[in-house]
Amino acid sequence: MSRDLTILGCSSQQPTRYRNHGAYLLRWNNEGLLFDPGEGTQRQFIFANIAPTCVTRIFISHFHGDHCLGLGSMLMRLNLDQVPQTIHCYFPASGQRYFDRLRYCAIYHDRLKVVEHPVAHSGLVEDDGAFRIEAAFLEHGVDNIGWRISEHNSRKFEDEKLDAFGIKGLLVKELLANGKVEVNQKVVTLEDVSWIRKGDVFAYVVDTLPCQNAIDISRDATMLMCESTYLNEDRDLARRHNHLTAEQAALIAREAGAKELILTHFSARYLNLKAFETEARKIFPNTFIADDFLTFQFKKTFEPFKPFYKI
Repeated sequence: MSRDLTILGCSSQQPTRYRNHGAYLLRWNNEGLLFDPGEGTQRQFIFANIAPTCVTRIFISHFHGDHCLGLGSMLMRLNLDQVPQTIHCYFPASGQRYFDRLRYCAIYHDRLKVVEHPVAHSGLVEDDGAFRIEAAFLEHGVDNIGWRISEHNSRKFEDEKLDAFGIKGLLVKELLANGKVEVNQKVVTLEDVSWIRKGDVFAYVVDTLPCQNAIDISRDATMLMCESTYLNEDRDLARRHNHLTAEQAALIAREAGAKELILTHFSARYLNLKAFETEARKIFPNTFIADDFLTFQFKKTFEPFKPFYKI
């Protein structure tokens, strides 16, 4: 499976002719992580030419409609497709009744294996070996979670150094097991021939006022997807509705030490989104704006991401 982030929608409360309700698919380590499926998400998969069956985990930040109204139809679609995998669903525990209503909002023969992860407190939610999932409650007037998904660090051997020391085959296995190996009367350690690759991090922050938790959950993220509902000229509206401006999103990314910032969740009042990118790049140059069906590569080692459209 690819390592990429596909924008299935980037509008906020009101969709437009060109921007659907938000929904974001992160394909990573042979899994499909779906964030905040708004209304119409199932159809957006068709336009993006991506099979919904790739989804393995669904994250709901909060239960305002533009962040969850597609949840029921997505689960029914996965049920219809008879996917073999378990679908893990993460959401604020205080919204359990809304999750239940969406999960069973229509008549169908339920065969889908769903594991619910209601989250009541900030901190570690799950570490299943594939991903470490953390949550932080943000400031939006309702229980609303920012998500942090990370992979474990991994050790990478340098082939040239292994060759130079004459280490191969069973000697590599011995080196891994014991941390050192003797070759030609010389002791070689793991550190002599390998290095630690820090696991990548994806952070997701939407619908919040500027707050410390937004910074903390985004710390050193390889990619940060952050709402920027308003431009700075409308910062009073942002404050009134518990949202961010593009400038404030950029400040969060800079303070957190993120490597890449993707702006999303744009108010329908804005027709041209270029101003969001311009505003944010003054503070955080490595900023891009989301757009429906735009895909951003999520590479193992950081380099400036080049978005591309699927044909």
